[in-house]
Amino acid sequence: MKYIDAFRDGTLARKIAHNIAVEADPCREYSLMEFCGGHTHAISRYGIVDLLPDNIHMIHGPGCPVCVLPMGKLENMIQLAQTPGLILCSYGDMLRVPAAGGNSLLKIKAQGCDIRMIYSSADVLKIAQLNPQRQVVFLAIGFETTTPPTAVIIKQAQALGLTNFTVFCNHVLTPSAISHILQSPEIRQLGLVQLDGFIGPAHVSTVIGSEPYRYFAEEFQKPVVIAGFEPLDVMQAILMLIRQLNAGRAEVENEFTRAVLPDGNLKAQLLVAEVFELRRSFEWRGLGLVPYSALRIKSGFADFDAEQRFDIPVLSIADNKACECGAILRGVKHPRDCEIFGTACTPENPIGSCMVSSEGACAAYYRYGRFRESRPGNTVTKN
Repeated sequence: MKYIDAFRDGTLARKIAHNIAVEADPCREYSLMEFCGGHTHAISRYGIVDLLPDNIHMIHGPGCPVCVLPMGKLENMIQLAQTPGLILCSYGDMLRVPAAGGNSLLKIKAQGCDIRMIYSSADVLKIAQLNPQRQVVFLAIGFETTTPPTAVIIKQAQALGLTNFTVFCNHVLTPSAISHILQSPEIRQLGLVQLDGFIGPAHVSTVIGSEPYRYFAEEFQKPVVIAGFEPLDVMQAILMLIRQLNAGRAEVENEFTRAVLPDGNLKAQLLVAEVFELRRSFEWRGLGLVPYSALRIKSGFADFDAEQRFDIPVLSIADNKACECGAILRGVKHPRDCEIFGTACTPENPIGSCMVSSEGACAAYYRYGRFRESRPGNTVTKN
């Protein structure tokens, strides 16, 4: 715990909170989006909002890989998992996400489908090797952080000559989502929330570096501070954003210098570029179709592409009408603005993906009691 406790020091937290209170201009409002679900959980878990002046508003973004996967992709997996003899491998959070009609991967597993929860992408290769007579499909999801491991196992499968292993690729890209939130006319029509700056994702940035965010700072005049997931990381990032906004600056700053370099992990980037290429568009839950925001497997590795082997169709399915997950992922609403939050929708009985995932905003608010906050939510305006 040596290198964690230092970033959870209460005395330092109070000192940073004091500096924020002193430097925040009481005559203006500050609306800051933490893109990553890991930051949302840190803010809720450590009560960071309670340490901030009332004119600093923290807005959660769509930074939860499980949450942003659209209903149609999940339905694809449910249909595919029912193929006789097929083994579907997935990370644990995806198993409980509700699909159309209240179905889920966990429910069809209980009905006899062979669905296996894995902890590492490397587990899938072992399963494929131990079951050579059966087709094994890996449901690959996540941002830039989990994409290199998927590239590794595809290359390993090719080297091993595995013919029973494929990947259903749903890896998405963080910068494209931020850009879409800031400039998409479709998103603006769904409701606006004032955004003054961003807390940039930590783990994603270890791969892509800090340079890709420079576009947002320069083009939209929105400062970005990349931050780690510990409470002092987040609080220091808030202070750095306040200072930029007060000075009229819009730059990319890196609070997470212990892990993030300007150019990121070049080896990981080259590996991803070798195996994957950009899709023209990809549907995100809450954001709709986002141009050039996801990856697909290159033709040189087509033998390991589940979309081609199983001819997986493109499905577009609307979310549950009672669920506000789409608006929550855009930062337009808080979880407590949803009528079924904490009543019909709980972690034990989730209606939407935001309540399922370990990084989901609803799960954070429920787990750490933020649904009892009396502070008003963000003000939303319609075009």
